This record gives sequence, structure tokens and C-alpha cells, in this order.
Amino acid sequence: MLSLRAPAKLNLYLRVLGRRGDGYHEIETLFERIDLADELTLESRPSGLTLTCTDPTLSCGEDNLVLKAARALQETTGVTLGAHIHLIKRIPVAAGLGGGSSDAVSTLRGLNQLWGLGLDDDRLRRIAADLGSDVPFFLLDTPWAIGRGRGERCEPLTDLPPLSHVLVVPQERLSTREVYGGFSPLTDPAPSITMVVHALRNGSLGELATGLWNDLEPEAIRRCPVISRIQLTLREFGCLGIRLSGSGPAVFGLCRSADHASELSARLREHAVPSWRTEIIQTDHPSKEAAWRSPKSGCRCERVRVLPRPEDAAPTGG
Repeated sequence: MLSLRAPAKLNLYLRVLGRRGDGYHEIETLFERIDLADELTLESRPSGLTLTCTDPTLSCGEDNLVLKAARALQETTGVTLGAHIHLIKRIPVAAGLGGGSSDAVSTLRGLNQLWGLGLDDDRLRRIAADLGSDVPFFLLDTPWAIGRGRGERCEPLTDLPPLSHVLVVPQERLSTREVYGGFSPLTDPAPSITMVVHALRNGSLGELATGLWNDLEPEAIRRCPVISRIQLTLREFGCLGIRLSGSGPAVFGLCRSADHASELSARLREHAVPSWRTEIIQTDHPSKEAAWRSPKSGCRCERVRVLPRPEDAAPTGG
């Protein structure tokens, strides 16, 4: 049995360059992996794939990316083993944070180890690319990358300083397909991704704040007007820069430091709409060996942890 964490992502920068012949959109984006994470527990079975989840609103059927990833691994390798997977869901669903994609990658990595397949990351990346546009990003060891193509062609970025944000997620959900489908090219000039990366590398938060960009924001706001209210609230409370992540509706506010994020989060919880979910988030920098304690749940888990099977547990006295 294995336990793995599946971190979320932000898009600090997202340009939509046009629709491709295959129906997808060509994009240029800057990914940041953050420390808000789901947790998956995987147990090998002789056959069959089953999924359970702590979020009753999330489908545990064949449309879930966790089961899609498991089946893709079976079909690619010909393995006949099965598994039961339990998902502890902490990343908001359909919010532009990549939770489903990250869960898919943790499934691929976990079953690769659990079933003893020995696939390297290049093989896993080829499988991941067919599951979703931002799935390959979560296979990288670095928390930063530039994504191109559909988002699946990732250029890792190293030695960048961590950031702190306040994240606000309303109750509404948005369909990525529908937001992209309604997208119209913007007329406003956008900053270059090179400028954004340069500001990030130099630790220039003011310059970084002015470079945050998301072409999908107008269409997302049209479909979910509360986004603009969240952005106005974050601006009034003193965030350096505010943007939608992905296709939304999650909105993040760039902060000067973790203390600044904590201060703003406390004010938001006191004065903002009660149904808005508010989180303090930071760039995800766990080591592969070190244990990690989720600031959102208080639970301690490792990136990959082998758990004893119930029948192997030592008996307790009665």
C-alpha cells in the first residue's frame, strides 16, 4: 500500500495564442506548483480498479482522471493487476488548480511502483500527455515550468524563489472546455513571459505583480461574475497582484511574504463572503525523502510512503 500527495498548481501567466487544427488551443503559460495538495492511498489487488473519495460531489466512475490514468497504465504495459485507490480531496474541483491532473500523475507514479513496472518518467510523460494538457507538468521535479503547445510541452525552471499567496475559491465551478470555447482574442497588449520569469528570478515582486496575466479572465468573469468581486476584495486588502488561475474560478493574490499572506487571510475570513474558501498557499518545495505536513489539514504524509497492509499489522492486546 502506498500513500502519495498530489499538489495543485497556479498559472501566473497564461496566453492563448490561437486555436489549433486538432481543436485544442496553443498556449504559453507559467506554472507554479503550490502546497495545497490531495492525498491518494493505493492498494494493489489481483484484478479490477476501484476508487473512493472523501468529496461526495466528485464522480468515482470511469470519467475520473484517476481511473483514466490507471487504465492507461494497464493498456500501455499489459499488466493485469488491479488496485483500490482512495482519494482525500483537498484541492477544489473545477477551479483552475489542476487537482484532477495532479491526482492522475500521482496515480501513474504510485501504480508504477506498486505494480513493479519500472517505467521511467519519459514513459510516464507519454502516457500523461494523453490524459490532459497540464498533466505532464506534475511529473517534473521542479515546482516551476513554462508550458507551451497545449501546455504539455514543459520547460523546467530551477533556482527560483518561493512565493506566498492568498487563494480564494467561490462555490461556483467552471468548465475548462466551455471557458476556452467562449474565448475571444484580447486587444490589450500582454507582457512577455520572459519579463515575468526575469522578475521572478530577481525577486522583484512589484514587477512580477504587473506581469501576472491570464487571457481567459474576461470569459471566466462573464460566466462567473463573482470572480471580479473577489479580485476587487483582494485588491482592497492589499495584495500586490491578483489573477485568475487557469480557467478559474479560483483567484490568487500575490503577497509580500508568508506573514503578509497570513494577515490578509485572517482579514478575508473576517470580512469576506462566508461561502468563499480562503487558503494561505506557498510554492511547493517538499523533498522526495522528507515528510511533509499539510498546512491545510495538519496531516503528515510523505511524497511516497509505504503503508503496512492491514493483515500485516501487529495484533493488539484486548
